[in-house]
Amino acid sequence: MSVRKGGRNSGYGLYLIPGVLASLAVIVVPLVMTVGVSFTKWNGVGDPKWIGFDNYTRLFHDDLFWASFGHILLLIVAMAVIPTFVGLVLAAVLFDYVAKVLGDRWAKLFRSAYYLPQVLPVAVTGIIWVWILHPSFGALNQILDTVGLGSLSRDWLGDPKYALFSVMGVMIWFQFGYPIVMFMSGLQRVDPELYEAADLDGAGWWQRFRHITVKMIRPELYVVLVTTTIAALKIFGQVFVLTGGGPSNATIVPSYFAYKNFFEKAQVGYGSAISTVLTVMIIVLAIIFLRLQNRSRV
Repeated sequence: MSVRKGGRNSGYGLYLIPGVLASLAVIVVPLVMTVGVSFTKWNGVGDPKWIGFDNYTRLFHDDLFWASFGHILLLIVAMAVIPTFVGLVLAAVLFDYVAKVLGDRWAKLFRSAYYLPQVLPVAVTGIIWVWILHPSFGALNQILDTVGLGSLSRDWLGDPKYALFSVMGVMIWFQFGYPIVMFMSGLQRVDPELYEAADLDGAGWWQRFRHITVKMIRPELYVVLVTTTIAALKIFGQVFVLTGGGPSNATIVPSYFAYKNFFEKAQVGYGSAISTVLTVMIIVLAIIFLRLQNRSRV
């Protein structure tokens, strides 16, 4: 007796129920509640007071809010643009040179070393970099003094002129291992005959990189850009550990700005408005990237 295809597949929906319920409880319900609270004035205790769009009006006239998004633009460069480009080049070098000359084991070793910051706890890496960048006993200033460049020593995380750029440097170090892993995985599916044909035609390494490597791993390139850009938009832990948004709000970012209003100022409604705007931006950006990716496949 044959079983209809529809009847056989209908049982798969049961396995989706736990995930759907978890998503509702952890994502959808809190998101709806946050949007609702954003239209109120509330300190977290008692009944919220409905004030309509006042929080959003205040938000778009808040210079600190706009400053936080200006910082995010620089962090997108540090967490998405630079790591993607550097990771792409390093992945190609590891795959096309190190693996062939030194062996696949060495390529895997370098890949693991680059990816190590991604698996370490944010608090641990943040504290280590606070020690490295400390103005008095930090390793960076000590090295500069040792090599005769003591005049370049700075209070890297305590000076508003350098704090954001110091955070950017830390984030580049933290982030570029992820693109390397993604791109090396994508390179595994590239047909070796394409490189052999390019070699026979006299193409150099850079030409093979531009015309074969980049084009063939374009799906991975889109994934990396989307995920790293979203990670930059919602960055919190690293800023919290390294600078706490300071000095003088020089490294404040939207997520930390929302946190301060939620927990330090007890302005829950205003903090919810910040979180809602940030969520909308992330969703819109993800949709744009997905459409660009789908269009490139046509």
